[in-house]
Amino acid sequence: MKSILFMLLCVAVTYALPIRTDRREEKKLQLIQEYLEKYYNFTYDGQDLRWKDGNPMARKIREMQEFFGLEVTGDLDSNTLEAIQKPRCGNPDVGDFAFFGGEPKWEKKQLTYRILNYTPDMNKVDVDNAIEKAFQVWSQVTPLTFRRVLEGDADIMISFARTDHGDFNPFDGAGGTLAHAYAPSSSSLGGDAHFDEDERWTNGQQGSNLFVVAAHEFGHSLGLFHSKDVNALMFPVYRNPQHNQNVLSQDDIEGIQQLYGTSSNPSQGSTEQDESRQPIRPAQPVLPATCDPQLTFDAVTTFRGEIMFFKDNQFWRKHLQVNEVESNYISSFWSFLSPGIDAAYENTDNDEVVLFKGNQFWVVKGDSRQPGYPKYISSLGFPSNVNKIDAVLFNAKERRTYFFVADKYWRYNEGSQTMETRPKWIRNDFPGIEGRIDAAFQYNGFLYFFRGTNQYKFDPNTRRVTQTTKANSWFSC
Repeated sequence: MKSILFMLLCVAVTYALPIRTDRREEKKLQLIQEYLEKYYNFTYDGQDLRWKDGNPMARKIREMQEFFGLEVTGDLDSNTLEAIQKPRCGNPDVGDFAFFGGEPKWEKKQLTYRILNYTPDMNKVDVDNAIEKAFQVWSQVTPLTFRRVLEGDADIMISFARTDHGDFNPFDGAGGTLAHAYAPSSSSLGGDAHFDEDERWTNGQQGSNLFVVAAHEFGHSLGLFHSKDVNALMFPVYRNPQHNQNVLSQDDIEGIQQLYGTSSNPSQGSTEQDESRQPIRPAQPVLPATCDPQLTFDAVTTFRGEIMFFKDNQFWRKHLQVNEVESNYISSFWSFLSPGIDAAYENTDNDEVVLFKGNQFWVVKGDSRQPGYPKYISSLGFPSNVNKIDAVLFNAKERRTYFFVADKYWRYNEGSQTMETRPKWIRNDFPGIEGRIDAAFQYNGFLYFFRGTNQYKFDPNTRRVTQTTKANSWFSC
């Protein structure tokens, strides 16, 4: 009898204890709450935010899912979670916000723009060209013309800024919001476009392509809202420029021509397809010559006895017994990957290659993607402030994977699948290797680090750099 009473008492005490909320669930709730508040006019007034059919958050999630063309469930499922973590425009998708009111448009056809400052990520001439070309996207299909001014006021003021920048719409650091723009109006901000300086701006496939983002933002500067068409330039989520693809979709063209009419200059384009129209397409990076002394790499990894060197949307394959190197498009080998890879490594224990791009990673065997991928790098144990991996290598002897982020590195135990809790300084454990690393891999007992045009051969036994060569020294140059 006493034992039965004791058991009943234990049960009673167990059910009396408070239920601990899963921290991951809390993080997801906070993420979707902030997203809906920013882009879908959601207001939190203390209501229960757990997934309950019909509550205000569930209704807003449905609205967001419908806008993105996702399955409308009202739940924060994996597809929805993936969608809200992609880089995107900072303008809202719904609601009458400060960005827009009514049906804004310019009442004149000749507009001016001014570039107030420059990003250090790109040469000034490349920024100028990207901005000019982004305006040409819209002048090709409308009567609008755009003239740059170097001083004074302009209809569209263009600037790069970090976090709070004076318009009550602060940027959020790397990832997330890339830029935002204001609709035509007589206010001081009317038509202006702001770009987040914490992003890595480029004119290629890596980072955020300034031309593509600017063309989207200038659509807002002219009065366009976000589009639900996933193929439209005005769809809110950023996509890398694709080879030989028109920038504007038919939805974009119809939207802008509804505001301003068709182009009066046939050579600038119209909705009709003819030989005189040459639609603007995003510039594609040209793969440098294998022996170019200025050649750098985005990622390097071993691969079934070969070494793969990644650059923009292509890669080289080098077999150590053959002098020649073979180049291929990434998409021709892994069709599910968009161009550009940040880091890669081969897990020789599992015959797998792991590819990193932004805050996601893929596991592949040969040319096949493993089920369940991509996943977010946070699932490996990284804190929320780690948004991308610069370089990674697998140490087969230790069965540890080294992740390099800025001037520190994290170490991951492949056996227990756990991440060490704190990062370490690269310079302390790898003397002679300073600062951010572009790529890394292990071969024949040595570690190879790539920074810019140089490669450093590191002996882990003596803990010193034994040789410094050009990054493309593997190409028999």
